[in-house]
Amino acid sequence: MALMAGEPLPTGQEEAGSEPHFSEAYRRYALGLLLVVYVFNFVDRQILTILAEAIRLDLDLSDSALGFLGGLAFALFYTIAGIPIARWADRGVRRSIIAAGLLAWSAMTAVTGLARSFTDLALARVGVGLGEAACSPPAHSLLSDYFPPERRGTAFSIYALGIPIGSAIGTFAGGWIKELFDWRTAFFVVGVPGIILAAVVRLTLREPPRGLSETSVRVDPKAAQDSMRDVIRFMMRLRSFRHMSLAAALHAFYGYGAAFFLPVFMIRVHGFSEGELSTYLALIALIGGGLGTFLGGWLGDRLATRDQRWYMILPGLATAIGIPFAACVYLWPDGYVALLFAVPASLLGAMYLGPTFAMAQGLARPHMRALVSAILLFIINLVGLGFGPQVVGLLSDAFAPDLGVESVRYALLWVVLIGAGWSTIHYALAARTLRADLLGGEGPA
Repeated sequence: MALMAGEPLPTGQEEAGSEPHFSEAYRRYALGLLLVVYVFNFVDRQILTILAEAIRLDLDLSDSALGFLGGLAFALFYTIAGIPIARWADRGVRRSIIAAGLLAWSAMTAVTGLARSFTDLALARVGVGLGEAACSPPAHSLLSDYFPPERRGTAFSIYALGIPIGSAIGTFAGGWIKELFDWRTAFFVVGVPGIILAAVVRLTLREPPRGLSETSVRVDPKAAQDSMRDVIRFMMRLRSFRHMSLAAALHAFYGYGAAFFLPVFMIRVHGFSEGELSTYLALIALIGGGLGTFLGGWLGDRLATRDQRWYMILPGLATAIGIPFAACVYLWPDGYVALLFAVPASLLGAMYLGPTFAMAQGLARPHMRALVSAILLFIINLVGLGFGPQVVGLLSDAFAPDLGVESVRYALLWVVLIGAGWSTIHYALAARTLRADLLGGEGPA
């Protein structure tokens, strides 16, 4: 199997001409290390949510401004930078790209604590977004080389556990550090450790050749010369990929909008303090989000042995079943009971992650996987992360003259109901052509 031009042999491999080998123990270590990196990714990304109300009061911001900080300020540059970085990752050394991104976003998280105005906060969030753009596309590509197709759903779900774990840690740490000190200190405390982790990634993560885990597909070096336009055209011809991307984007639209403004809602409407609320939300993220994230990939891998369409059917079903639980979170008059409903809502809402990202890699060819991951993340994050919090904030401000503090309740409710319902439709449509698209997308270019 040929390596990409200019790419060094992974540490511990033999000279060219031999088949590289990674032990099962090392594959688990690599997956664990990438999981830790993704945990840091979401700690630094999501800490703003629990601190949003304190920042709003300190800097005298509107809900629309908060939505911009939680959405477009991060997502616009995160998504745009992700495409060229992923293209670089499909040709360069992926471990080095991840390490550099981790160093950058950790430093910018710490810098956020120095912000004195809305503009300062927005610029810091842009910096975090640019750094985090170097995380998932190369990580997805690495995981697809470490693990064969029949194990990828589980591997991607374990990697995606970084979302609930990182969100829980960021929420818990941010809430209690703010209670004991202030919101600025929280950004310093969570930002600095990532700088040390960046060195661990660069020194211990090995770089496998593209297509290492495939049994029938090998990378043609000439295929790596496909232009970005060729890759995008190839993927967009696949109807299942188009519908899956829209389904995941709509899921992220309501998911990120709800995640960002749920602490605001609970503090403003139900009177929780940051410290108390951060404890409950951290537990919900770990129990509900963590279990749902793992089950999505684990169940997807097992059900797909009978019919690969389950990779799309499962997240669609879970999203639909979760709608009434999510509605109760916002409509129930008692805040503590509302948080109980958030557990099953979080569990069911997280089940889309593993199957969606595993299928993106399954539909892609080995030499384009980082770029395909970036394309999917571009769609998901521009629509979901970029506009989800922003739309909730705009609706809350629009409802405020008539509803007062209750405006955020109904802004969240409408965004969740519409986004979740619409998402299930596209998952069903993706399932219809998935098997045909998987057969059409196999083989070397």
